[in-house]
Amino acid sequence: MLQNEAGEDVILVSRPRPHTAVIEMNRPERMNSMAFELMVPLAEALDAVDADNDITCVVLTGSGDGFCSGADTRDTMPPPNIDGMRLSGIASRAMSTLADLVPRLRKMNKPVIAAINGAAIGGGMCLTLGADIRLAGESAYFRAAGINNGLTANELGLSFLLPRSVGATHAFEFMLSGRDIDASEAERMGLVSQVVPDDELLDTALDLADQINGWSTQGVALTKRLMWAGLETGSLQAAIEMESHTQLYLRLTTENFQEATRARAEGRAPDFRD
Repeated sequence: MLQNEAGEDVILVSRPRPHTAVIEMNRPERMNSMAFELMVPLAEALDAVDADNDITCVVLTGSGDGFCSGADTRDTMPPPNIDGMRLSGIASRAMSTLADLVPRLRKMNKPVIAAINGAAIGGGMCLTLGADIRLAGESAYFRAAGINNGLTANELGLSFLLPRSVGATHAFEFMLSGRDIDASEAERMGLVSQVVPDDELLDTALDLADQINGWSTQGVALTKRLMWAGLETGSLQAAIEMESHTQLYLRLTTENFQEATRARAEGRAPDFRD
């Protein structure tokens, strides 16, 4: 458990399955909004889980009726480490504290599955796009809320990530209309890969984590890294070069391929030791 300055347990970290950590944002009375008293401990939890070599898959979810409702409109604590700063510096520190969360998810050495329950609004929706896999409960819905608040819909990497997830046509319409997208529409447009009943959401995410954890830890980690790098790669040839070197690296430095071949011949699951 990670607490905020008031001593509340705002981040719950558990290990319900071997090698899988569940990080749960735990301010249900505020719909897990992006207040610094929640987001700073969340960043700490992500770093701690990433440094734990026994954990090879992460599930990120929210407690209560919402995943994350975006900006907190009530009184909240200020961003960290602002002593002596003027307003412009405080504003910059506030934005960078939140904006660092999506790259932090991307850089983790293990897959992150977002188990999206209820509202994923504004920055909360952006947070889901930092995950590698998105599963939605039937109650989930999404909104690019900046436009509703007289601001831009673009924040925390949304203008980069959303078109790459759902295509430019869907992204433009979604971000400019300010409307809600429910779970079934999110699945149809490719924003989430699967919709399940709310009471099955966490178990579905954990089952998927178990499946991922059955493969080579290094193979999974490098697949994640190359998939993210591929989003920013400028040509097919550049992508092939990256893939070839990574594939060759694992082929020559591990016994994984030989173990996969033996396991298939023996009719058993492979035991990858990297």
